[in-house]
Amino acid sequence: MKYLSILAILSLLALSACATGPSRGGIGAGVGAGIGAIAGQAIGHNTQGTLIGTAVGGLIGYMVGNEMDKYDRQQLDHMYERGVSNQTSSWVNPDTGYQYSVTPHSAYQSNNRWCRKAEIDSWIEGRKKTVTTTACRNENGQWEIQR
Repeated sequence: MKYLSILAILSLLALSACATGPSRGGIGAGVGAGIGAIAGQAIGHNTQGTLIGTAVGGLIGYMVGNEMDKYDRQQLDHMYERGVSNQTSSWVNPDTGYQYSVTPHSAYQSNNRWCRKAEIDSWIEGRKKTVTTTACRNENGQWEIQR
């Protein structure tokens, strides 16, 4: 019973990724959880098998979905690191076909950290979305988008 509780919590965590919007990680978690539930039921023929399949499938699906986002994240990090201020650069994700244009602004210091704003245009499934983000370097020198 202890394992069922842990698996139920893991399932909820995996599926909660879908609650923030249609990220590829969240979609992957949902699809993985569904496939895992079916496989778990087919293999175990009981509720425990279904829960285990849901948890494992959801976690694997989330990891695969986030891996697809890595390319875009690397491109965005490159823009924060080396992008010329007020000059737009673009790329197309070769796996998804999604298009991005980023215009970084001048770097500045805030709370002893280097930060940089950027305007990001994305074209995903025919819809354009524009957001302005701020990223600051963490203690390891990596760019982190601020919420």
